Amino acid sequence: MAPNLLDVSNIDLAFGGIKALTSVSLGVPAGKVTAVIGPNGAGKTTLFNVISGFYKAQRGTVTFAGQDLLAQPAHTRSRAGISRTFQNIALFPGMTVAENIKLGAHAHLDTGVFAAALYLGPAAREERAMDRKIDQTVIPLLGLEDSRDRSVSGLPYGLQKRIELARALVTEPKLLMLDEPFAGMNTTEKAKMSGQIRTLVAETDVTVLLIDHDMESIMTMSDQIVVLNFGKVIAAGTPAQVQANPAVIEAYLGAEDAA
Repeated sequence: MAPNLLDVSNIDLAFGGIKALTSVSLGVPAGKVTAVIGPNGAGKTTLFNVISGFYKAQRGTVTFAGQDLLAQPAHTRSRAGISRTFQNIALFPGMTVAENIKLGAHAHLDTGVFAAALYLGPAAREERAMDRKIDQTVIPLLGLEDSRDRSVSGLPYGLQKRIELARALVTEPKLLMLDEPFAGMNTTEKAKMSGQIRTLVAETDVTVLLIDHDMESIMTMSDQIVVLNFGKVIAAGTPAQVQANPAVIEAYLGAEDAA
């Protein structure tokens, strides 16, 4: 087994008297695809928000590459090597594909504000280096060559999802967190996205943690699946193990339908 890049241990989170997460623990092996699934309201996005630093857990630990994430402010996640996409696309329609991708590198630029504003030597060199990385690595990896200089406005939905994925990759994250990457896609788009996520893991050093509701995509592309229900982990294992787990069948189908 690959060592865990991310370890979540005994996380509790409550909003008032409502328990959103209860003793949630999971490990994310490096170089693998781990999916978190569960019915609506199971706590999937809440868990992502704890890892991302948007929510503060009342109990538990989150360790990433040996670092205690919960002891750090949310804005440090990107520098630490974590990048996240969101369910709702947030691209800038008046900008090109390449320009939207470049925005993802903002948190990793080293040029000072003064130099960047005047576009002095270091800022110019840094931007040229970023352009080369985008053109030579990120855009080819996701098959965006033909769209590079097009405005994102009016592009197909599945293509916009890939652009958002490219924007998350430009920071060269160790951990890529994908929030419902297949939402709103047709069958062809889902298959393409699934294949590209697997390619990313195979050809780069990125580890993927995702949440989604598309069971066909999840089962065919994931190395490990963790199942949440009412804020608790009810199963974890390979796709085959999870599919055969009685607790998972009951949570998704109901006891009578599973019988």
